[in-house]
Amino acid sequence: MQAKNFDYPSIDRTGVLIASVLLAFALARLIETPRLILTLDLPGFYFAFPLTLGSVMTLFAAGLTAAGMDWLIRDHPSFAKKSTRENIMLPTLTTFVLGASLSILFESPTWWVGFLFGAFLLGIVFTSEYITINPASPAYAFARAALTAFAYALFLILITSLRYSGIRLFLLVPAVFLVAGLISLRILHLDGADRWDFPWAIGIGIVCAQIGAGLHYWTLSPVQFGLALTGPLYALTMLSVNLAEDIPLRRAITLPIIVLVLSWLTAIFV
Repeated sequence: MQAKNFDYPSIDRTGVLIASVLLAFALARLIETPRLILTLDLPGFYFAFPLTLGSVMTLFAAGLTAAGMDWLIRDHPSFAKKSTRENIMLPTLTTFVLGASLSILFESPTWWVGFLFGAFLLGIVFTSEYITINPASPAYAFARAALTAFAYALFLILITSLRYSGIRLFLLVPAVFLVAGLISLRILHLDGADRWDFPWAIGIGIVCAQIGAGLHYWTLSPVQFGLALTGPLYALTMLSVNLAEDIPLRRAITLPIIVLVLSWLTAIFV
């Protein structure tokens, strides 16, 4: 009998978790329910939020992912009964972003493409988070790089989807702040120092939210808007990592500035 490779999660457990999350998304598409409109009418302000089965199932799938990821990583021999919050954060956010993106594509034939692509993304993030439990694993460097790249791509997908949906400013700003802060917090925690850099994460979230508010009424396409916000997130997070490694300031800011300029130039000409 072949010995189990403890660097990678159980295929059975991972498959069950992915199938459960995808089932929640599939049920939201197959079952038609009336839309409930939540409204708030104040002087000079009117808020209307449509509540659908898709919204409920997205929240359910995110909670299911958090519980399932906890169940998955507790099977790791190096787990040692520590907190699982660092390994739950990104998978849960991934499920939420996938659910939000699929709800936008609800009536589009490309929904099935997003559905299958979502299964692939979930497999990557579940496996990578499992590997990072043990920093001594030969695959740790690859898993760390995969999670970092995946986190930025996830942010780009979310911001592009929000722009495509025509979200209002008072909903966009807190969404950008929360997601940018959580993603930068997780990336900074992957440096192996076992630190939670909340000041940098909060600052990065505030800067990205301010840029998003400033660009909200510009005539930018969803992709342009997403690139214009992903660039600052990447640059500021990279700057934080460089400063934490005691790199001289001039060298620490050079690459982030280059990345920021390239991302904004790409957003202009895309």
